[in-house]
Amino acid sequence: MLRLVAWKILRSGSPTPLRDVERVIEAREIDARDGGLLRKLIGVEVRRRATLRAIVRHLTGGKANADLAAHLHIAFAQVFFLDKIPDHALRAEALDAVRRTLGPSKVRLAREAIEAAIALRQPGHVHDPRRDLELRNLHLAEPVFHDPAEHPLLWAEDALSMPAPIIKRWSARYGEATALELARRALEEPALSLRVVRGEREPLRQALETLGVTARDGAHPSMLLASPEHSGAILASEAFLTGQLTVQGESALRAAEALEAKAGEELVDLCAAPGGKTAVLAQSGARVVACDVSASKLARVASTLERLGAHANVELVETSFGEALGERTFDGVLVDAPCTNTGVLAQRPEARWRFGPAAKDELVAIQTRLFDRAAQLTRVGGRLVWSTCSLEPDENQRAVRAFLERHSGFELVGEAQALPDVATRHELGAGPVDGGYFARLVRRS
Repeated sequence: MLRLVAWKILRSGSPTPLRDVERVIEAREIDARDGGLLRKLIGVEVRRRATLRAIVRHLTGGKANADLAAHLHIAFAQVFFLDKIPDHALRAEALDAVRRTLGPSKVRLAREAIEAAIALRQPGHVHDPRRDLELRNLHLAEPVFHDPAEHPLLWAEDALSMPAPIIKRWSARYGEATALELARRALEEPALSLRVVRGEREPLRQALETLGVTARDGAHPSMLLASPEHSGAILASEAFLTGQLTVQGESALRAAEALEAKAGEELVDLCAAPGGKTAVLAQSGARVVACDVSASKLARVASTLERLGAHANVELVETSFGEALGERTFDGVLVDAPCTNTGVLAQRPEARWRFGPAAKDELVAIQTRLFDRAAQLTRVGGRLVWSTCSLEPDENQRAVRAFLERHSGFELVGEAQALPDVATRHELGAGPVDGGYFARLVRRS
């Protein structure tokens, strides 16, 4: 029963529930139809978690414990955000799942909450931010969310499912309007970014059209953007399987290109998985050392390089912080560092629920160690590119300034940051879909 599988994933407390979905689908050999529904259930719950939490709290008066609340989150994800399951079927399946896992004592409260949720759902918008559901043509029959006039950050958390600390940081940097728009863009799965690896963009776009896939040009001349609804067809297409196309964000591509790899050079990619940036470097004709912390991550790199035909000049090295490289030095070093992912919350929605001072401080410590090791690996005259998919200055601009204070022999010669231009299911944007940052430094001495 998929509902029970979804409930167990949520109750596991895993910080990566969407990855857990894929593991469960593979382990249980769940078919494509049921796997798609499981992905949608968990995906909607993660993206709309704070909204669902507010509705559950409103309808149960806080009486639902964590186990029951998880069941109600799944049910309410269907009530308010998925349209294909009739209310009567939803009700029956949800109550059966509650009975099986929590016993008959919780069924009454669950039934009352589900009936109240169905009654709460109303068509159209009433232009009351305490009641309207963002990106859905629905409103709630009574106010549920905080009043934005009194508590703007709490309203944003309720209505946009973006933690208040993130909204607060974005508002301080970009202004409230941009911060709220960034949160809205992270409510739905974004467009799929496709890099043209070989051949011309227009013929490949036309080839996708013959499969029923509508794609448009991205801002980068090698990028195409397609609706995520067509991801299955794209990943099964001849163009993808033969390495003419690959999934890669525009900001990620520009970071790899910033290293300006040249044929015959020796380069290292310190955090290589899943291999997209390594492939960009290798396709220049350079000799590339691709590093990552585990054999499983390197297996993903190898698979990507094999499919893209870029494996010939790549050496795979399992290592943490490049320790296994010893005293070797390189013409170019790329560090696509682990980060808070705040530039890609549409693609990685669970990252918003991990965001906090402790997690950020731990990441910054890892980033600092990687950055300093990258300095040791860079030859005099060589280049170092620092890259993240974060929007946070502590991981980007401030990290680079602190690096330059520690390493006076390096000079910053360029940097760029992009905010995500996320396409919704209704309209394809121009990209980049992935927000991020890169800095290009040169070692002078």
